[in-house]
Amino acid sequence: MLAIINAAAVLEDRILEGASLLIENGKIVKIGCGTDIPAGARVIDAEGNFVGPGFVDIHVHGGGESFFYENPVRAAEHFLAHGETTVLPTLYYDLDREAFLAATERICRLIESGEAKSIAGLYMEGPYMNPRYGASPEKNKWRGEIRREDYEKIVRAAGSHARVWVVAPEREGVEDFVRFAKEINPDAVISMGHTEATLAEVSALKKYGLTLMTHCMNATGRIPAEPGTRSCGPDEACLMDKDMYAEMISDSAGVHLSSEMQRFLLAIKGEDRIVLISDSFVSREEPPEHLRHITDLSFDANGGLSGSRLTLDMALRNVIKHTGVSLVSAFKMASTNPARAVGLDGEVGSLAEGKRANIVILDKNLEVARVILDGQPLEKR
Repeated sequence: MLAIINAAAVLEDRILEGASLLIENGKIVKIGCGTDIPAGARVIDAEGNFVGPGFVDIHVHGGGESFFYENPVRAAEHFLAHGETTVLPTLYYDLDREAFLAATERICRLIESGEAKSIAGLYMEGPYMNPRYGASPEKNKWRGEIRREDYEKIVRAAGSHARVWVVAPEREGVEDFVRFAKEINPDAVISMGHTEATLAEVSALKKYGLTLMTHCMNATGRIPAEPGTRSCGPDEACLMDKDMYAEMISDSAGVHLSSEMQRFLLAIKGEDRIVLISDSFVSREEPPEHLRHITDLSFDANGGLSGSRLTLDMALRNVIKHTGVSLVSAFKMASTNPARAVGLDGEVGSLAEGKRANIVILDKNLEVARVILDGQPLEKR
């Protein structure tokens, strides 16, 4: 048994000061104050620091120097050190059919082996998105006709491990793809991203479980209306849909979304429907001159944004700075909401008895002091 004492436990609705957590067989068995610590238990003294649920990053391509499709174990270790105890490796449209299939099979084997316990599935950012939008659009290998012979093996290989499929609703033939993906895995979440879909095109996919928007207000457009008017595009469709989750990239300088836009998104969607993501990417390109002082951004060869160099501990600090939300709310956006958005909230995403003991301890500066995965404390960084 493991006991964490003297904790400021970050629960879903409050911070419980002076709390103790008892952990056994990788699960949280008790949270409370004045808890008796069983004899022989290993004790971690949190020293009054914040003890919260491990971060859940549902949209992450890679970090450090490793893409998930290249070296998923090393990439997972990079994020685990930053408190990301649950990650969904993200595959992108720059992979051709053979590479997409090989990466899918590699990560699925790793999940099934249990070698990387923090990897909880796949986030398929594509392949069928609008080639006009997103980083490195010239590298989009999936511009042509949507054909079953191109995607069937990939969808079958991903199987139940595909937690999210991202599509542009306006792509001709995309409904056939979505229908097949849901046949193979009825629990998969459909997201819209890299899109200029109309409200009608978005609505047509709602029956397949379109409940998520990929990096809201980034890599999106809209069909022009009359001069001087603004049409309803995918961002507006997300804002109007009370059941849809909106992913948000909160970098330090507010480049993906300014402080004002983050507050706007929060005001419309509410803290229960915002999902913080890192969208972390391994960029080997130089940033534009005017952005070289910002270290948590990533760029493509055209000088455009290509995700970030974020981890969710950084994103948590950033969103508090930009919007003024409480630590409880920030943890909701970095842990609870992403887990709920992809159906993992029965196991992770909050501190609750019976859930996996995936825990991050933050010091008073909200820096990661300790990480616990399935009840096992990791070595301090």
